[in-house]
Amino acid sequence: MAFPVLLSSNPIIVPSLSIQTSFFPKTSQLSLNEKIKKPHYSVPNKVVSCKAANNGNQNPTPSSRKTTKIIDFKLPSFSKLRYRRPAHLVDADYVAEFTKAVNLMKDLPPDDPRSFMQQANVYRAYCNGAYDQVGFPDQDLQIHFSSLFFPFHRLYLYFYERILGKLIGDPDFAMPFWNWDAPAGMSIPAIYVNPQSLLYDDKRNVSHQPPKLVDLDYNGTDKEITDKELVLSNLKVMYRQMVSGAKTASLFHGKVYRAGDKPIPGAGSIEAGCYTAIRMWVEDQKQEYEEDMGNFYSSGRDVMFYGLHANVDRMWSVWEKTLGQNNFNDAERLNATFYFYDENANLVRAKVRDCLDNKTLGYDYEPVEMPWRLTKPVTRKLGKKGGRGHGHAMAAEIKNKNIIRNAFPIVLDKTLSIEIPRPRKSRSKREKEEEEVLVLESIQLERDASVKFDVYINDEDDEAPSGPEDAEFAGSFTNIPHNHKHAKKLETSFSLAISDLLEDLDVEGDDNIVVTLVPRRGKGLVTVGNIKINYIRE
Repeated sequence: MAFPVLLSSNPIIVPSLSIQTSFFPKTSQLSLNEKIKKPHYSVPNKVVSCKAANNGNQNPTPSSRKTTKIIDFKLPSFSKLRYRRPAHLVDADYVAEFTKAVNLMKDLPPDDPRSFMQQANVYRAYCNGAYDQVGFPDQDLQIHFSSLFFPFHRLYLYFYERILGKLIGDPDFAMPFWNWDAPAGMSIPAIYVNPQSLLYDDKRNVSHQPPKLVDLDYNGTDKEITDKELVLSNLKVMYRQMVSGAKTASLFHGKVYRAGDKPIPGAGSIEAGCYTAIRMWVEDQKQEYEEDMGNFYSSGRDVMFYGLHANVDRMWSVWEKTLGQNNFNDAERLNATFYFYDENANLVRAKVRDCLDNKTLGYDYEPVEMPWRLTKPVTRKLGKKGGRGHGHAMAAEIKNKNIIRNAFPIVLDKTLSIEIPRPRKSRSKREKEEEEVLVLESIQLERDASVKFDVYINDEDDEAPSGPEDAEFAGSFTNIPHNHKHAKKLETSFSLAISDLLEDLDVEGDDNIVVTLVPRRGKGLVTVGNIKINYIRE
C-alpha cells in the first residue's frame, strides 16, 4: 500500500511502523458516502481499516501483515530499459504472459500487500478519505487534484509492474499502456474486452466496446458526430491540455499541496480534462455508484485502469522531454514521500525526487505518433482588429446572453456568462513571458457528486455553441466521486491558460472577456465563488 508524507515546516507525519491498510471487497459505497459510525482512523501499531456496513452486516477485519522495517528506495540496476508497448499492438505471447501475471497476483493471499485487491485498495485508501493529515486532524490526505498526481501514480505503477514481473520470474516485464491520445488507440484495446479473460471487467459501459472511440471530452452522453469528427476533436483536446494549456508546472501538474493545506488545491490540465473524461466514459452507468472506473473506491479493480494510468505517466514524460517543459524544483515538493510495498513485500520509502525521470526507474515507452502536436484548435469567429476594448459593447454582440457582472457566488444550474476584467491588455513580448491564467476560485460541491462543466471564452453564438474542437473552448472542470473523512464539501480552484486562446481570438487588446460556464453533468451541484485573471511565471 502507499501513503504520502508532505514535508514542510509543518510536515504531515505518518507513523514509521507496521501499517497495513485493509479494506473489503464489495463494501457498500453508501457506507463510505455517509457518516460512518466507525470512521477511518490511524492508530500506531494497529491496522488502518474501514469497518463499513455491507447489507446490514459488519465486515470482519482481515488479518494484517506486520512490517517493522522500512527501507529507503534505491534506483534499480538494469542492463537494458523495459519498454512499455501500446496495448493495441501487443501480440498473443505477451497477452498470455500478462494474463498469467495478473492471475498470480489475484491468487495471492488476501492479506499479502502485493495481492490484486490490496493493490487496488491503494486508491480506495488514499483517494477516498481513509487518512487525515497527522498534526492536522481536520484535513484529509488526498493525492488527486494537486501536484502529487503524476509522481504518486508513476511510483504506484512502478511497484505494481515490479510485482507482476516478480510473480512470473521476468524482471524485464513491462506493462502495456492504453494509447488513447492517438487515433489508432482510441478504442478500448482488444486485450481488455474478452469476457473470458482475467483482463476483463464486467463493470464498464457496454455501449463503449470496440470499435466505439473514446471521447476525451465526455460528459455522460455520446455526441452525435462521426468517428472522423470525434478523432479531430480528441486531437485538439490533447493539444490544449498538453501544449497551449500546459506551459507551466502548476498548469500541467496541478497546484502544490503542502502540509496543513486543504486537500484538492487544484488539478492540472490532464487530470482535470481527458483523464477524468476517460474514466467517466468507461464507467458502468447502470451501477449505483458508477463502478468500477467512475469511482475512486473501485477503479483499481479494473485491470485496464493501469493501462489508462500508464498513458497518463507517458504524458508526463512527453510533456517534459518532447515538449521541453520544466517540472517543479522546490524542495518541499521534491521531498514529498510515499510508502509502497515492493515485489518482495518490503515496505519502501520513496520520494518525488526519485521518480522525476522514468528512465532512471528502468523503463520507457515505445515511440508512437502524436498527431495532436500539430492539431491546434481554430476559432470560429475572429475578434475585431485594432484591439478595441469590448467591455459592455462586447456583451451587446453576444446574442441572447445575459451577462453577469460582480454577482458571485454563482450556482451552475444553467449556462451562465460572466464578464471578467483583464488587469493587463496589449502586453509586450516580455510581459507575455508570464502566462495569462483564468482562475475559478472557491469551487464548491459534494465530493461524491459526479460533475463536469465547460468553460468558454467570448463564445458569441448561442444557436451553435462552441465545442472542444474550437479555440473558444478553454477547458473543463470534472470531479470523480470519492469519500471524505470529515463532513466537508469539496472546495477547490481551477486554473486555465488563456494566452494562446486570446491571441487566437484576436482580443488581446480588450478590457474584458466574457466567460461562459456550461454545466454538462451534475447541473445545480456546483457553486463558483469568484473568477479572476492572474499572470504566472514558473
